Amino acid sequence: METYVDAVAETPHGVTITLDVTAGAKRSAFPAGYNEWRKSIKCQITAPAVGGKANRAITDLLAEIFGVSRADVTIIAGHTSSSKTVAIAGVSRSHALACLETAGT
Repeated sequence: METYVDAVAETPHGVTITLDVTAGAKRSAFPAGYNEWRKSIKCQITAPAVGGKANRAITDLLAEIFGVSRADVTIIAGHTSSSKTVAIAGVSRSHALACLETAGT
């Protein structure tokens, strides 16, 4: 079982999650593992990293996993990088970790 504790931080408005994204993957998957060195959760997206398609796919996938609207998921760092920080509004750290554990099984 993966541990995602170091990749999820609580904020006054929700949580931030550190991601290690692979765009253009064969299938979308989240969480798709854990990068211990970067302390980030691996995320695979089928959308290509062109014209913001991968970023939109990430926000859609995370909104579905955490049960929030797409507007509650914001990429706050790494818009053009495979390393991203995402903010999810209205979600506690404990709820986020529970969602990750459930989605990862």
